[in-house]
Amino acid sequence: MKKVILSILGILFLAICLGTTYYLYQKDKKPTEIFKTENAEIKDIIKKTVATGTIEPRREVLVKPQISGIIEKIFPKAGDLISKGDVIAKIRIIPEMLRLNESESALNTSKINLELAENERNRQKKLFDDKIITQFDFIRFEQDFLIKKEQYENAKNNFDLVKNGSSARIKSSTTEVKATIDGKILDIPVKEGTNVIQANNFNEGTTIASLAKMDDLIFKGKVAESEVGKLQIGMLLNLTIGALATDTFPARLEFIASKGIEEKGSIQFEVKAGLLPNIKNNKIRAGYSANADIILDFKTKVIAIKEKNIEYKNDSTFVYIQTSPQTFVKKQIILGLSDDLFVEVKSGISLKDIIKALDK
Repeated sequence: MKKVILSILGILFLAICLGTTYYLYQKDKKPTEIFKTENAEIKDIIKKTVATGTIEPRREVLVKPQISGIIEKIFPKAGDLISKGDVIAKIRIIPEMLRLNESESALNTSKINLELAENERNRQKKLFDDKIITQFDFIRFEQDFLIKKEQYENAKNNFDLVKNGSSARIKSSTTEVKATIDGKILDIPVKEGTNVIQANNFNEGTTIASLAKMDDLIFKGKVAESEVGKLQIGMLLNLTIGALATDTFPARLEFIASKGIEEKGSIQFEVKAGLLPNIKNNKIRAGYSANADIILDFKTKVIAIKEKNIEYKNDSTFVYIQTSPQTFVKKQIILGLSDDLFVEVKSGISLKDIIKALDK
């Protein structure tokens, strides 16, 4: 009986040891790793860079007054189309008292001189008609009268200009501010009753209105120095405007700055591109922010794989090709153009090859 009990206890002890060993083995055993796989694809690879900037009219004109005064009337409003020569505003002159007094004094003096010259000329003409003096003597008085008459007219015109901003001799009025180009009024920063100053050597003058041709627009943006060396004049751009997100606008690169400007620790180069004729351009407003996709290079219908599945070692590139389920071999490949997501494979694999995905 004692031997039977010892045998049972031995068997139980052995079972416990075997069970514990199996449990610990299963606990430490790593699960089999299953790798995802992908195939090469036929894709178009486009290498591009992005420039941020704004849309601006190629030609924008600031209209300034020819005289100083007060805005009496503004005729159009911002957004209106306008033709060259159309009146934008009318200015009421506040004449300077010193200039007004000087011009009035000059007018009175020239009037007195004219009256004296006219009286003398009439007296001499009567003597000439009576053949008391010769024609040569009379011509001197006639010439003096004509000179005094011209001086009076000049003084009168000058007085009218100082006082009213216009005169009978000058057909155009300086009190009328007119459009200098055909286009659209972008802004009228003044209001009726505003004091305005004419442009001079010491002051650029008050802007009455800004005009622009909105059928000739440019994109003005900036590109990082790492990308500017890849740009060439004439490259095509696709513009995306934040306010018109559903549309794209083609443009052509026209200008690349020769000098960069440091902004936030990096060097940026200014670029300009002219928008190509497009019926959708009439939706654009000056000042819209835009992004330009600049196509640096492209390849069509090439074998491509995801760049994340490539292993780099020194100057060589490799992928893992499946030879049997979950069994892979390392193979060297030659790469071409990349768009940072997909990369062209020039040689090393075919469309039939199954590639190990390295993102597990």
